[in-house]
Amino acid sequence: MAYSPALIDTHAHLDAKPFAGEVEAVIARAERAGVSYILTVGCDLESSRASIALAATHPGVYAAVGIHPHDAATVTPQVLDELRSMTAHPKVVAIGETGLDFYRDRSPREDQRQAFRAQIALARDCNKPLIVHDRDAHDEILALLRDEGAAAAGGVLHCFSGDLAMARACLELGFYLSIAGPVTYPKNEALREIVRAVSLDRLLVETDC
Repeated sequence: MAYSPALIDTHAHLDAKPFAGEVEAVIARAERAGVSYILTVGCDLESSRASIALAATHPGVYAAVGIHPHDAATVTPQVLDELRSMTAHPKVVAIGETGLDFYRDRSPREDQRQAFRAQIALARDCNKPLIVHDRDAHDEILALLRDEGAAAAGGVLHCFSGDLAMARACLELGFYLSIAGPVTYPKNEALREIVRAVSLDRLLVETDC
């Protein structure tokens, strides 16, 4: 009999409004399709709490807690304290989604940097991997990961969009690369080249649903 590995959706947002009232059906469809585990990811305190609640009631669902760069301006010592408390839950397995988004710039860039630094430190302290959001901020993402000792935590570059040089730099830091729907875009041959060049055991898949 052929071996069929477990599929893990490493980045989902099951608390998102489009799933309201349908989460049970969504999880059931994923299970029927062969998805054994789903990591549902927080973007602010509310969604982090919701992710924990979903994980607590579904055996195949795990949670990540964090503040997205769009909400970086909301990060205070009190917010970080609550995130730290959340990491004690047995089904919280990662910090994020955190990082930098210089495409939409919904929070001031310096707020994004400070929030990212703080969550890298939290990941190190709690021994949890990071889920890193990077949009149009490749050089600064790499610099902050290096400067803040993120290799001690490890993690994943979610929905990877950098070039091959960045991919190799992230791998050297002990990070994984997560590949999502954009790899299928006809004009995205550059990302497909990265996938071909990277060992399969360093690639993750996600829906970002």
